[in-house]
Amino acid sequence: MMVRPRNRYERSRTIAATLGATLSMLMVVCGSAWPQAMPAAKPALGIQEQGGDAPPAQTDAAPESPPAPAENPGLINEMGKLFGKILPPLKSPNETMDDLNSRAKDAGDALSRLAKPSSMVSGRTICPMAANGTPDCKLAADKLCQGKGYKEGKSLNTDSAQTCSAKVLIPGRMRKPDDCRTDNYVTSALCQ
Repeated sequence: MMVRPRNRYERSRTIAATLGATLSMLMVVCGSAWPQAMPAAKPALGIQEQGGDAPPAQTDAAPESPPAPAENPGLINEMGKLFGKILPPLKSPNETMDDLNSRAKDAGDALSRLAKPSSMVSGRTICPMAANGTPDCKLAADKLCQGKGYKEGKSLNTDSAQTCSAKVLIPGRMRKPDDCRTDNYVTSALCQ
């Protein structure tokens, strides 16, 4: 049968005793934790080295500067290293604003390229011959659009026709291969 304390004074003594025993056990178990700072070297008490081999102390030598403190291997330092590896470095407010401004400018440029008004125009412009002997209808579409006040264009419809020299009309003359040529025309284009 368990004995229950009768008043509050006895109950608080029991709780304090239990708490004290628990804390002392935790101190014993956790006693081998990492130190927060390196302990200073302490000379052994009452024991001094004696012997004739030791050189005499120099009194005029400059005192040595203390060595640089070793890295603190405490819990806070280790957590700081962990957060440094996980989290990206923070930007200053000026860098953040510059980054947002450049992103907004890039988005505006992309939208302006998408939102350019396009219009279809019609007309008739000859496609000039390129260096490789094929008709350059892109240049003809650009000329057709520039004639209507736009900057550039893409050809939508083309037409071709055969153009012959007046020599073909001479009666009795034999036709030669270079008397006629085929010309290509852009008849409609999409302009921007």
